[in-house]
Amino acid sequence: MTDPGAETAAQSFDILGETVTLPVRVRDATIHTAMFAVPARKAQQLADPSGLTVAPIAPGRTLCALMFIDYLDGDLKTYREYGVGFAVRGAGGPGASRVGALVHRLPVTEEFTLEAGRKIWGFPKVMSDIALSKESGAARGVLRIGGDLVADLRIARGLPVPGGGPTAAVDVYTHFKGTTRRIPWSLRPGATRSRPGGAHLLLGPHPWGEELRGLGLPRPALVSTSMTGVRMEFGAAIEVGLAR
Repeated sequence: MTDPGAETAAQSFDILGETVTLPVRVRDATIHTAMFAVPARKAQQLADPSGLTVAPIAPGRTLCALMFIDYLDGDLKTYREYGVGFAVRGAGGPGASRVGALVHRLPVTEEFTLEAGRKIWGFPKVMSDIALSKESGAARGVLRIGGDLVADLRIARGLPVPGGGPTAAVDVYTHFKGTTRRIPWSLRPGATRSRPGGAHLLLGPHPWGEELRGLGLPRPALVSTSMTGVRMEFGAAIEVGLAR
């Protein structure tokens, strides 16, 4: 596999015989997210290889996000994705947002997006099985890798957010094969529902499930959010040279 970063100055990439041009756009996606307060020291241990510093939300605590996403229409085709990330202090020079998001784990269901994610931005994508469903007023995302359960996350139906919520523009950070990168990213939500708490998390025996247990999960979520009709845009990756 081509080392990510070799073509970061280019605007087009060959992905499995097809051309992908930056910026990459997502025209329709559904996102379900749960935010948790976790021990900053333990989260920092996971973030250390990137050279980034987790951002505090309270003394000794930082933010951990778990999410599952159904990409319905976009430049990287249709696929499902499960994400684990941490709030980090912005890095990488002028133009960096004050607080960004470090993508720690990123299982996906399709080879095309795995290849594109690794090659263009250094996203740590791995192949997985992700089952999405709706039941009893909740959205459910079940992640398995190699047949082992990692996480089973249910997001309860929240209250409507007027106007669908604000457009977000924030830097996403990746760390892959010893290199840390900053990626300008924007999100425009459609219909949005949110509520305090509202998440039920079950962790499985997979090592990544144990990793989440090491952060004190499962525990009550700070807030959970569901968005439909989401549009996103990913810009070119910028190496930030912080890896330790």
